[in-house]
Amino acid sequence: MWWFTKRKHQRQEIWDEDIQWPIGDLEAAHRIREICRSAANSPESVGGSGRRDHANEPERYERATRAAMEIAVKISDDLLRDASVRQIVDLCVTADNLKTARILFRAIQTVSIREEVLSDHPVLRR
Repeated sequence: MWWFTKRKHQRQEIWDEDIQWPIGDLEAAHRIREICRSAANSPESVGGSGRRDHANEPERYERATRAAMEIAVKISDDLLRDASVRQIVDLCVTADNLKTARILFRAIQTVSIREEVLSDHPVLRR
């Protein structure tokens, strides 16, 4: 009976979807925003609770962060790239991944965006 057969169905995440390059800077920034929003519920289980029902969350979060960073490095417009990296920094801080957040924070060149990040995340003031 078909309803008793177990299927290995892994949910397709937005960061697992193939990108048909080249895409424009605006589309890349939009995609990074979607990735960060979609992964936003993952960091809570990564950063603290450690419950068994979220065993795959750290791996899911890492895949999302990696995909967003790979897209961000291809954005040619400095301001748009910095705004996108800021979203990734927010995700990293939420996930309590301060090492990666600090590295990405140093990559932000736009003064106003750097100040905004420091205002939102004083822990990065180091």
